[in-house]
Amino acid sequence: MADYVEPTYAEVNQDVLRAMMETGPKYWATLGTSIAVAGICFFIPWFYQLEVGVGVAGMNRSAVWGTYLSNFIFWIGLSHSGTLLSAVLHITNSSWRKAIYRSAEAMTLFSLITAALFVMVHLGRVWFVHWTVPVPNQMGLWPNFRSPLMFDVMAITTYLTASSIFIYMGSVPDFAAVRDASTGLRRKLYTIFSFGWRGTAKEWHTLGWAYTFFAVLVIPLAVSVHSIVSWDFALSLVPGLHHTVFAPYFVTGAIFSGTAGIVTVMFLLRKYMNFERYIREIHLVNLGKLLVLLSLIWTYINIMEVFTTWFSGSSYELEALEWRLTGFYAPMFWEMVLFCAVVPLLILFKRIRTSWRSMLIISILINIGMISERFIIVATSQPRKFLPNAFGFYFPSAIEISITIGSFAVFTTLFLIFVKWVPAVSLYEVKETLKPLRRSR
Repeated sequence: MADYVEPTYAEVNQDVLRAMMETGPKYWATLGTSIAVAGICFFIPWFYQLEVGVGVAGMNRSAVWGTYLSNFIFWIGLSHSGTLLSAVLHITNSSWRKAIYRSAEAMTLFSLITAALFVMVHLGRVWFVHWTVPVPNQMGLWPNFRSPLMFDVMAITTYLTASSIFIYMGSVPDFAAVRDASTGLRRKLYTIFSFGWRGTAKEWHTLGWAYTFFAVLVIPLAVSVHSIVSWDFALSLVPGLHHTVFAPYFVTGAIFSGTAGIVTVMFLLRKYMNFERYIREIHLVNLGKLLVLLSLIWTYINIMEVFTTWFSGSSYELEALEWRLTGFYAPMFWEMVLFCAVVPLLILFKRIRTSWRSMLIISILINIGMISERFIIVATSQPRKFLPNAFGFYFPSAIEISITIGSFAVFTTLFLIFVKWVPAVSLYEVKETLKPLRRSR
């Protein structure tokens, strides 16, 4: 791997601002493609479902939850590592986070927005979504706070609000830098975004205090949010879902998939936005170590889930376990085990964990495995309840598959817009890591 020369202060500004302001045809082609895929694969099928009814999905009497809920869990999980990892590394004063945390936090924000869309899609009659808000209405109704739907609304709203404030607050000094380097309408917009930031000692002190406060707040919030999502399932009595281990299981899986997502995003930023001098081998190695640790924890929890189900002796739980391990979706289950428990162990080899292409492939495989995990939780549990005469089968329809594909285009579109309006690499925090000898230039 090339040994890139450390940039000067001026070069940091030039590189990051150039990535924002200079837009080539490849960017527009990519953005246009992602918008087209989002429209064709996500919004058009969703509008068709609104017109015809949610019956176009594969859900049925035995499986009232399907791909929409499993995708919701996946996107909520993908959102966790960005803000959570940034907060933890900020509190521990880890300097290597400074070049990657902005994009990781953006990944959190846009994953949450995509997850919120899946709540709308799953709801069916989306025009009644205001009933989930605890305000007086014309029907005299109040939300049922025992409903899993309310769990999700509260979780998303709380985490989205905290994450938005967290990323915006840390971007204010960089907005001021863009303001000073731009003209015309862009300068006026960034004057508003930067709230009149002048870089005084009092402003820096206040920012540091407020950012640390939110970092401390976000950590327990992130853990509690995905624990709440797990209770959507664990509080039911359905075999295969009624497990007390689901809270740590979901939190671990969320951080696992989110960290893999960060590796994917870092590869793309490094390659296509020319951030080689800022996103370095140390980021790859440290994220790789974290992936190995999370993979081991995830594997342990899966083994414990299988063991406790077997040890319980419950015929209902054993039937659900047997269906999961040997039934129709067994190949997907074992693919999940391969991608999430076995493949990450390759990172133990130095040649693998220092190779950007190898880590990209591993990160993508991990998230394929995590998508499978969330789908298996729903598809192998809901249709196999207590009585054999109530057994059914669930398979996603073409509408569900299309909306699933389109959700990735929605996320990509939002991220592509973000990197042109917000510095993808934090200007002021990267400068803090530069050696004193380079500061005089």
